[in-house]
Amino acid sequence: MNPLIIVLIAVLVVLTSIIVFRLHAFLALLLAALVTGLLTADVQIYEFAIGKGMAEGQAQAMSTQLIGKRLAGAFGNTAGKIGILIALASIIGTALLRSGGAERIIRSLLSLIGRKNASLAFLSSSFVLAIPVFFDTVFYLMIPLVKSMSIRNPAKFSLYLMTIIAGGVMAHSLVPPTPGPLFVAEELGIDLGVMILAGLVVGIITIVAGYIYALWANRKWELPLRDTSDISMEELKAIADAEPEALPGLFSSLLPILLPVLLITGNTLLNMTIEGDHAAKTLFSTLGDSNIALLIGAVFALFLLWNKVKDIDRFRKFIVESLNSAGMIILITAAGGAFGQMLQQTNVGASVESLAANWQTAILPLAFFISAAVRTAQGSATVAMITAIGVMGGLGTAGLAFHPVYLALVIGCGSKIFPWMNDSGFWIVTEMSGMKEKETIRYFSFLLTVMGFAGLIAVMILAALFPLV
Repeated sequence: MNPLIIVLIAVLVVLTSIIVFRLHAFLALLLAALVTGLLTADVQIYEFAIGKGMAEGQAQAMSTQLIGKRLAGAFGNTAGKIGILIALASIIGTALLRSGGAERIIRSLLSLIGRKNASLAFLSSSFVLAIPVFFDTVFYLMIPLVKSMSIRNPAKFSLYLMTIIAGGVMAHSLVPPTPGPLFVAEELGIDLGVMILAGLVVGIITIVAGYIYALWANRKWELPLRDTSDISMEELKAIADAEPEALPGLFSSLLPILLPVLLITGNTLLNMTIEGDHAAKTLFSTLGDSNIALLIGAVFALFLLWNKVKDIDRFRKFIVESLNSAGMIILITAAGGAFGQMLQQTNVGASVESLAANWQTAILPLAFFISAAVRTAQGSATVAMITAIGVMGGLGTAGLAFHPVYLALVIGCGSKIFPWMNDSGFWIVTEMSGMKEKETIRYFSFLLTVMGFAGLIAVMILAALFPLV
């Protein structure tokens, strides 16, 4: 069966399961992944595996693997990447909220910049943090602050939420050293410094567009601040009304957030600047691993929580609540990742490539729409970028009238177009913010789509005005 038809059937299964039959997202995604796997022919899986660089024997073994094992493997791959991170981030978030640490940070922020500038502070902070740190981690660390701020002004909850999304999400596809832009820059032979600077320029343009959309969406639709499994509205209000002396200090409140960021950033910078073995590089390679860095942050967050409650039963209750919340998020997110991986195994990327080879259009929009089509079809921004650069390399990029960095940037912008239920990030945002699926489409999927198209327009204008060749 044609991979594009399989994708359409899979989309129909997900939407029907959730909207019509009201199935839990975990079951709907798992069912869609199963249907996708059953419809995928062995030869499609084999061709996908070969395209991923597997040896012929490995590809053959993968193509003949039973559907249950392939599904479990895809589920496990996603859980392995995000499971520990979500659990630790949930502990950090709960500890910051319950201890009053998030409240202390918000009060300090308001005294420094004023309440009216809070959304801009969220936007700029998440953009800077997302340069060395993956978007998922930035979102985990910022969402407790958004909740604490929103309890003061619930009408702006969606605005604050969208600013941390808009600020954090574009760096993932535009600014090295995250894998997507790093790979594309290497494939096109672009100097890393040029890619970083150009990515920052286009990234700033896209987050401005995202902020404008966030302001509009906040006025058009109302997003209530709801109870989540880790904390209720009443408990948030009680913390917001606490006397200043009842809150922890600013330094100890910031430590669970800043320490993981500094460790991860240190690891990134040392790997970029130091070659060979070095004691500091070895140390940061261990401590700067995302799982270890968040574990260290979680330890400090637990100290913060214990100093507040000083009661073992309440302390354990809060931790259990945070882990219960994390468990559901991990299940849904891993199911979404499995669905995306099963779609990838249909070799839909190759189908998009074959269509693109016959398109007669300008190279920048072509690269953008290839990346966008793959992202929407299978859910991974990084895979979309890798596929798009493979297509453009096949079509040939010699004799460009502009610097190839513009091609890299437009591919990154295309990889942001309309993330939906086959994207694990969609479910992380949905569950941790307490939104429903249709709300996530409004405040996440549409937001990223606006930013992606803004990036396309910006890159085309910049390439015309400043070709750099």
